[in-house]
Amino acid sequence: MHRFCPLAMSLLVLLAAAPAAQAANHAKPQREAQFFLSLGDSYAVGFQNDVSETTTNGPANQLVPLAAKRGYRFKLINLGCAGATTGSMLTQINCPAPARAPGAAGYPNQTQTQAAVAFIKRHPGRVGLVTISIGGNDVDGCIAAADPVGCTGKNMPKATANLTEIVKQLRAAGGRQMRIVGSTYPDVVLGAWVRTDVFGTNAYNLAVESLTSFTTYINPGLKKAYDSVGAAFVDVTAATGAYGPFITTNDPPYGNIPIPVAKVCTLTYFCKNLGIHMTTPGYHIIATLEAATLPKLT
Repeated sequence: MHRFCPLAMSLLVLLAAAPAAQAANHAKPQREAQFFLSLGDSYAVGFQNDVSETTTNGPANQLVPLAAKRGYRFKLINLGCAGATTGSMLTQINCPAPARAPGAAGYPNQTQTQAAVAFIKRHPGRVGLVTISIGGNDVDGCIAAADPVGCTGKNMPKATANLTEIVKQLRAAGGRQMRIVGSTYPDVVLGAWVRTDVFGTNAYNLAVESLTSFTTYINPGLKKAYDSVGAAFVDVTAATGAYGPFITTNDPPYGNIPIPVAKVCTLTYFCKNLGIHMTTPGYHIIATLEAATLPKLT
């Protein structure tokens, strides 16, 4: 029987371990988790009209697993505030607790924009994504105006200017590499078509004219602001079927109604209770659009 000396035995152990060590060195490094900031209004914090509060069903929470499928590890920091406008993002100090995302902290002595900028600066290179949903509350009062389209046209220039200021501050804090994605909204006012009990004989005109507000003022104004800093812009209005042909479909309990109206009745609460927010499947559409802007990581 041959006996191995201790030196020879040690050499064999080292040789056996070498391939495993080499393989480990060539393994893909685990991607470091990055922060994902959700900013804006009630859409940012997942407000839903059936429960009348913010939820974890919004696009921000739904985006995290969708982004993971594309190779991103995000830790969500939600600074959104239900009821926010482009103006309040620049001027309102803190956010009332009921208006925040579930479990989200406030930002005493800071506006939402200041809090976001400060967070980005505290974590240089660590904020991989910023999503923004804002502008809807700047024009939602126009629904009841005598001239809704004219009212929207009057309000959007200021909203665009405010949003441009917001995204420029974010871009300056995070640099060109930080990904910013802005979104618009579904045309909830299409739901007025089925609410003649509220809007009377003007319901049909209000529904149809709401499309003009989006195509002429709201979406171009929002896109202009996001374009000013090279941010992505996702068209939720189109993705929720607002621009489809007004071919009728049977949609209990509303009967024969145009397909775009039926879609908004399903994806939002407007037809049911005049709520301007989205159902969970509705918010999923926004999350999917936002996720699609993220290049797949190999």
